[in-house]
Amino acid sequence: MASTSDIKNGLCIKYNNDIYKIIEFLHVKPGKGPAFVRTKLRSLSNGKVLDNTFSAGHKIEEVRVENHKFQYLYPEGDDFHFMNTETFEQISLNKNILDSPDLLKEGETVMVSINTETDLPLSVDMPSSVILEVTYAEPGIKGNTATNATKSATVETGASVNVPLFINEGDKIKIDTTTGSYMERVKE
Repeated sequence: MASTSDIKNGLCIKYNNDIYKIIEFLHVKPGKGPAFVRTKLRSLSNGKVLDNTFSAGHKIEEVRVENHKFQYLYPEGDDFHFMNTETFEQISLNKNILDSPDLLKEGETVMVSINTETDLPLSVDMPSSVILEVTYAEPGIKGNTATNATKSATVETGASVNVPLFINEGDKIKIDTTTGSYMERVKE
């Protein structure tokens, strides 16, 4: 059993007969009254996000997980196929378990959290950013880099990303996987 002082991002806990992963947390010590921990939990079974407040010292049931590197192979309907990079064992996961499946490129390496009690995959942690090639974008106009205007561009995985006006087809861009937003243009 763990307590609220052990809460950190990425911790998996049992709560309300389900397994949740902590996305965000904040320890709050108000001037009046007892301290508490405000958390944002994501259900690993259905992907729903839940806001919850635990009082300080509240006991929480931790789920033991192991993280393994898996390589993304290919999509098949709503399922995504991955291969363990050490044992070459293949698994298929539903796209609800993924944070941003539209930014996942074939061959990308991700971390998969596996429940040690049941050997079932719980969640997939994407890399913090991915580099993708722009396959479609309206032509850029020279000199439009001073403003913060953006346009929509389609990347090689089919995702749509807002990019600055100077980005053209064929450019490689770095995308933040947590927000799905443009970070920078990558030079080769």
